[in-house]
Amino acid sequence: MVENDRFAETQLIRLRLCFYLVPIAGILPSLWQLRQTPRSGLEHRQYRLSQRSLQLTLGWLLVYGLLWGGSSVFSDVNGLRLLYLNGLLTSGYFLVCLTWMTRIFFQRRSPK
Repeated sequence: MVENDRFAETQLIRLRLCFYLVPIAGILPSLWQLRQTPRSGLEHRQYRLSQRSLQLTLGWLLVYGLLWGGSSVFSDVNGLRLLYLNGLLTSGYFLVCLTWMTRIFFQRRSPK
């Protein structure tokens, strides 16, 4: 006899939502989720989170590429400044992803 464990189910849903926000690698589950159409409230929430994750990752990737490319064009001092800004941007991207993951995983209410 299998008993329905709501706590384990809730934790599994939260873990699934956190996969979308894994820095850089979370783009794959996000793309997979966006290919599906949302049918329920939970799937709609996953769909919205996938969109946000994809926007954040692609925005970071675009700015990262522009700053990295710009650093090779400019002189040594200006190139170093762009690389420093690039590092700050990357650190911010990782912190935003980790903050969102923490908020999802440790929220009090059910993710449904």
